[in-house]
Amino acid sequence: MPYVLDLRELDKHSLPVVGGKNASLGEMIKAGIRVPPGFAVTTDAYIRFIDKAGIRDTLFQVLSDVNAGDVASLDGASGTLQRRIAETPLPSEIRDAIEEGYDRLCRECGVPETPVAVRSSATAEDLPTASFAGQQDTYLWIQGGARVTHHVQRCWASLFTSRAIAYRIRNQFPHEKVYISVGVQKMVNAKAAGVMFTLNPTDGDASKVVIEASWGLGETVVSGSVNPDRFVVDKVILEAGVKNISAKHIECVFDPKQGKVINAEVDPKRQCVCCLEDQEIKELVKIAKYIERHYGKPMDIEWAIDSDMAFPENVFIVQARPETVWSRKKTQSVIGAKSGYQLLMEQAMKRIKIPQ
Repeated sequence: MPYVLDLRELDKHSLPVVGGKNASLGEMIKAGIRVPPGFAVTTDAYIRFIDKAGIRDTLFQVLSDVNAGDVASLDGASGTLQRRIAETPLPSEIRDAIEEGYDRLCRECGVPETPVAVRSSATAEDLPTASFAGQQDTYLWIQGGARVTHHVQRCWASLFTSRAIAYRIRNQFPHEKVYISVGVQKMVNAKAAGVMFTLNPTDGDASKVVIEASWGLGETVVSGSVNPDRFVVDKVILEAGVKNISAKHIECVFDPKQGKVINAEVDPKRQCVCCLEDQEIKELVKIAKYIERHYGKPMDIEWAIDSDMAFPENVFIVQARPETVWSRKKTQSVIGAKSGYQLLMEQAMKRIKIPQ
């Protein structure tokens, strides 16, 4: 198996090779959904790395002694394992494959040293029965082949954060059966970004799409560090019945002076301005409905709107996973257990006046 695969080569069946996140990106690309271009560093690259470096036995020996209820035990094991992975030299054949994949992406985008997001994608991620999302690391606006390979290695190390180790133990996921891939994707220069759900996460109403949005990259929304604008949109008429515009005091943006992504203060004049146009809201809902129909289940979706492109080609989906809260609950009609006929008869009888 290659160490690197273009996202366009992937689909939902690729999960064992590229993890849940990357497999979903490939599936959406094949379904015609706008997804930024990129490639996946496969689980084979990770397996080859830990085997050639001789650290596989060390990893699982350390993990076998961890007490999930003891913070010191978790932190000690996590620190040992992450240092070992981060400090072990990358085999030349893996390094070359990653750098060649990045060079191809730069040529495709027509931008030397194209800024990319480097995201972890574990094989136990984005499953309908578990919430692994967010447990491994993401690095934004990474430029240059050497920096990309460095951050791929950091993503591998994040498979062994204290939180990830504890979650696997509590949920009885064997450490040796969870592998990690890494996605390398062109950055969206987002003027606004956020998340959306193809049902209302508050009450499970499947007739609505709920969008949460803020200025800049979507990390402020995902992390909860900003109170986002919120729209509850009817799936049929595509109208927002609820529009809550918040004071968005910070935005996640790339700072050229510092050469990294930062949380910057939003101009006070712009803080309370709605960050989405009506046409953008409708386009997002259309895409959300299409994704839900394609997967056949409620979805949790991350999106971004590129400030350098024209609408609607500037609306990108950067992640989609099954919604895991309401989807586990038993489906029940929002009008209760009565049939439609019974409800109609009740309404009809209310209008009948019986003479005394």
